[in-house]
Amino acid sequence: MHDLMRRLYPLCRSLTGDGVRQTLAALRELIPLELHEVPTGTPVLDWTVPMEWNVRDAYVKAPSGERVVDFRESNLHVVGYSVPVRERLSLAELREHLHSLPERPDWIPYRTSYWERSWGFCLRHDRLVELADGMYDVRIDSSLEPGHLTYGELELPGETEDEVLISTHVCHPSLANDNRAGIAVATFLARRLAREPCRRFTYRFLFVPGTIGPITWLARNQERVPRIRHGLVLALLGDPGSPTYKRSRRGDAEVDRAAAHVLRRSGADGEIVGFSPYGYDERQYCSPGFDLPVGRLTRSPGGEFAEYHTSADDLELVRPELLAHSLTTAAAIVEILEGNSTYLNQSPKGEPQLGRRGLYGSLGGAAGGRERELALLWVLNLSDGGHSLLDVAERADLPFETVRDAADALLEHGLLAERGV
Repeated sequence: MHDLMRRLYPLCRSLTGDGVRQTLAALRELIPLELHEVPTGTPVLDWTVPMEWNVRDAYVKAPSGERVVDFRESNLHVVGYSVPVRERLSLAELREHLHSLPERPDWIPYRTSYWERSWGFCLRHDRLVELADGMYDVRIDSSLEPGHLTYGELELPGETEDEVLISTHVCHPSLANDNRAGIAVATFLARRLAREPCRRFTYRFLFVPGTIGPITWLARNQERVPRIRHGLVLALLGDPGSPTYKRSRRGDAEVDRAAAHVLRRSGADGEIVGFSPYGYDERQYCSPGFDLPVGRLTRSPGGEFAEYHTSADDLELVRPELLAHSLTTAAAIVEILEGNSTYLNQSPKGEPQLGRRGLYGSLGGAAGGRERELALLWVLNLSDGGHSLLDVAERADLPFETVRDAADALLEHGLLAERGV
């Protein structure tokens, strides 16, 4: 995953443009993404697909001729969606278009101007204060013209048409945790699920530009929306912060409970936060007209780590072992969704004799045997058609995988029958 991030990191991405296409092309070497191109001007709900933006070069030249701001050194130097510029300005005139972080003088901020025609440069504050009076040559070799919004989609069919939606944003330039980390985890989660010989749900992975991307997908797929039973937005999954899950708008959706179960038992000081209509793309999926059961998994939430939206969000911030932990966490949530069935006890009058079926004898003396025996008894007791295996795990305070294993053993011996989700 970290190698994939290293490959994607230098690309200049935005809401639209060749950087997004190059990113998705790299992902297609790992997973069979379908690419969608939606023309500029297409109405999507209350929005319109914007002009396509590409930038080839940009710089600010000092009176000496030196490039004191250079797009070739960092694509963060250009405000996203800057219009083409070729001017000669005094330092006083230029300052109106320069952005820095006085409190972090050696970091470059990340700024955008998606919906207002403007232009600007971002630079280190210590470089800004060194600029001498004089005339500066300013060039932004960009294009802002009719084109397309590009996004990637992968469908992994399951036994049913009911869907699990996994979404991640692909619009940020050279920022590692935001969101090369989310892209990497989503890609490798897709690879893992693609190898599963049997999937109950159909899985739909979306690699979309932020905000306008999910809005575009929702506008174009309204007939598919009712099939979505669970969903996760993946972002910011490589920094040293503890895992954080943001609940869906519903607050008690099955994915909310599954994530809470995983984080509570992970021993990683995970945090569960309530829904708010501010954040990443979960707020589009959870808008009241759709109200989908979609939560968000991050490590540190956006804006809650110092490097957020700055050049310090680099490949050194993201550690491979944390990416691996994030992938394991996301996969564990999915495994609960996959395995959370509801059963009927086939011998509900009194406790069935488990010993003669080899269920007690094979488990009782093993390490952790008591936990497994308790799981067998809890599954039998609550398998009345009204409790799912996640209900059992929560009430018994047992790991879901232990409860799932117990159910499988009871199914094998004819003591359970599946009722459905």
